[in-house]
Amino acid sequence: MDRGDRRPPEFEEPSRYARGWRRFMPGRVRDRSWLWWISRWIAAILLIFMLLVGYLAVTAPLNKSLQPIAPPQITLLAADGTPIARNGAMVDEPVEIADLPDHVIQPFLAIEDRRFYDHWGVDPRGIARAAFTGVGGGSTITQQLAKFTFLSPEQTLTRKAREALIAFWLEAWLTKDEILERYLSNAYFGDNMYGIRAASLHYFYRHPENLKPEQAAMLAGLLQAPSRLAPTRNPDLAAKRYALVKNAMVAAGYLTQEQADAMRVPALDVRTRNDLPTGTYFADWALPEARELSDISYSRQTLTTTLDSRLQGIARRVIDRAPLGEAQVALVAMRTNGEVVAMIGGKDYSQSPFNRATQARRQPGSTFKLFVYLAALRDGWDADDTIANTEFTSGSYRPSNYNSRYSDELTLREAFAQSSNVAAVRLFNAVGSEAVIETARDLGVTSALPTGDPSLALGTSTMSLLELTAAYAGVAANAYPIEARAFPAEEEGWFDWLADGRGSLNRSDHQQMLELLRGAINNGTGSAATLSVPNFGKTGTTQNNRDALFVGFAGDLVVGVWIGNDDNSPLDGVTGGGLPARIWRDFMRGALGTEAAPPRPTPSPDPSGPVEPLDVPDLEDIPLGDGRRLIIRDGEAIIVTDIDGVPVEVGVRDGDFSFEVDEEAAERRIEEALRREAEPVP
Repeated sequence: MDRGDRRPPEFEEPSRYARGWRRFMPGRVRDRSWLWWISRWIAAILLIFMLLVGYLAVTAPLNKSLQPIAPPQITLLAADGTPIARNGAMVDEPVEIADLPDHVIQPFLAIEDRRFYDHWGVDPRGIARAAFTGVGGGSTITQQLAKFTFLSPEQTLTRKAREALIAFWLEAWLTKDEILERYLSNAYFGDNMYGIRAASLHYFYRHPENLKPEQAAMLAGLLQAPSRLAPTRNPDLAAKRYALVKNAMVAAGYLTQEQADAMRVPALDVRTRNDLPTGTYFADWALPEARELSDISYSRQTLTTTLDSRLQGIARRVIDRAPLGEAQVALVAMRTNGEVVAMIGGKDYSQSPFNRATQARRQPGSTFKLFVYLAALRDGWDADDTIANTEFTSGSYRPSNYNSRYSDELTLREAFAQSSNVAAVRLFNAVGSEAVIETARDLGVTSALPTGDPSLALGTSTMSLLELTAAYAGVAANAYPIEARAFPAEEEGWFDWLADGRGSLNRSDHQQMLELLRGAINNGTGSAATLSVPNFGKTGTTQNNRDALFVGFAGDLVVGVWIGNDDNSPLDGVTGGGLPARIWRDFMRGALGTEAAPPRPTPSPDPSGPVEPLDVPDLEDIPLGDGRRLIIRDGEAIIVTDIDGVPVEVGVRDGDFSFEVDEEAAERRIEEALRREAEPVP
């Protein structure tokens, strides 16, 4: 045997699969052909696809996709689950495609789904065109119908897959015209209008069968972002979108360029029709935010708000017992993070649903001095620095102190507590209007503030009570700006905390501002609001007593109170340190007392149950004539009246009497009487 021809037993011929992915396969399948592998891959993909379709068919609402669509509805709950408002949508009769002119249908097809009559529910070509041109949506009209009527707003691949499956299902069972009819009859067009008939009547006071081409094109443009593009709110954005719709119609061959250029932006003809007030000031304010939070255009929803039904009840009772006469009132209570827990927009919602807490723009008076003094502290001033408190005798603008009392000088602490007008204007001039306006802007004030106007120091600019109260919340929290909100804020992570862009005062400035606010309520014009716990606040009274305010905070609550007449006529002797301060005090006493009490177990309210009326006075408020009223609350009987213009309250509870007099009003009446006696007899 020739040993030289023998190879070592451990040596083997290298396999042609020694490298590459096949080396990981068992030896029995390594030599399989490519055709064998391709057939197995196709089988695996088909199996996965069938399992996916089966899962989607079980979880997708195919069983209701062919049923009539229920009108959308939003139910708002208080924080404890009590229903506070239930609001439906503006929906009108459905449309029939056969009755609509071509120029009404074509804009929707051009901008939303140009190949609607050619695809089977999903259009890959349309998706590609939208990705490359930015015109039109990636979803077909059938997919959009599936999304806004049957699915949740989650942005996930699972929802998109369900959307496509429902679209195929609709295409299989309905004709194209039936799908388009459902789409146009139920799509959201902004301003709480669902369906093209409700929208065309709302925006143009025309039935859709009579729409002009430019009006139909405007409506078609709203579907991309109805709340943002509604021409009643953002006419410029609606006009830009309208131009895109015309371009899409030209590209689709529905219009020539000359015809498109001749189409002008249509004029609106909005007429109030079938308004659906909620019966609650807070709910009216919260509903627009509720619609923005929800990406579902057509469903029944239940949303929990920040409103505390117990605190709202306290606010209602305090307002009911206040001797307001013919004047109106507003109250806003929020946490230091901006979550609104109570809101009163007027004496009686049933008589006037106008929300004076959020919609009325009135002068804040001396409550604006917060920004003046804070600007001074940020500029290096100290609370114990002095400033002149003498009367202005020169210049074109000569403000005076409310009580006509002057002195050589006051510390900032004393001037703020006494609400000296002349000191505030001098301080404003010293730090400059730019610094004061910058401070107000930092605290979240967005209303117009005129530069270089010294009267700004006395609160002559206008803003809403909600805006002003949120600014005070920024000081209370030492984190600004604070945004007033009707729904709980999402808990911030550490990255959100780093990137939230909020500012804060340095420790010294914040502490001194708190000292000024505490001095104003304990030793100054706000003494009627004093509590037994640390409290901070500022009074405000505008020229001729047209507005009276008190804004302050204690504990975790920031509360603003306003009193005035809707026609801006002068109040009868009411000042910020009088009735508004007392309303603030009474609310805070009840609110902080409620919070301090041990929690009581309460049954969980039924979200589908009846709505609790919040802003209509109870029948326990009984008018007695001559401006007197008998109020019965929690076993206490209170008679509210006034004696010679001085508000008086006499209460009886368990045999004990209470007697309260507006001391500031009484002092003012005595001064007026003494002044009249000192005047010479003609």
